[in-house]
Amino acid sequence: MEIIMSVAIGFLFMAAVYLMLSKSLIRIIIGTGLLSHGAHLLLLTMGGLGGNSPPVVADGVSISDYADPLPQALILTAIVISFAVTSFFLVLAYRSYQELGTDNMDLLRGTEDHE
Repeated sequence: MEIIMSVAIGFLFMAAVYLMLSKSLIRIIIGTGLLSHGAHLLLLTMGGLGGNSPPVVADGVSISDYADPLPQALILTAIVISFAVTSFFLVLAYRSYQELGTDNMDLLRGTEDHE
């Protein structure tokens, strides 16, 4: 299962880097979203795919037979943060498109003689 997850993570990172290197602002935002999803899967895979083990120690469960809850807590926090950052990027892109009329990064850069 870890091999399949590694291939999926690699594909997500590859697609994210490709999209973030493009000139369209929307593609850059989608690329950052894919990069965050790849990071979430990486954290989940590195934390170990627990299977059917409970995340907390309960009565009748030995200490060695439980799943570590820390990766799930980190992923949940990362999902909330990435949602907030993506929402901010989308609002920023929408506002810049309203003001400037383009989402091309070369045209958004401006010129040296423009003050």
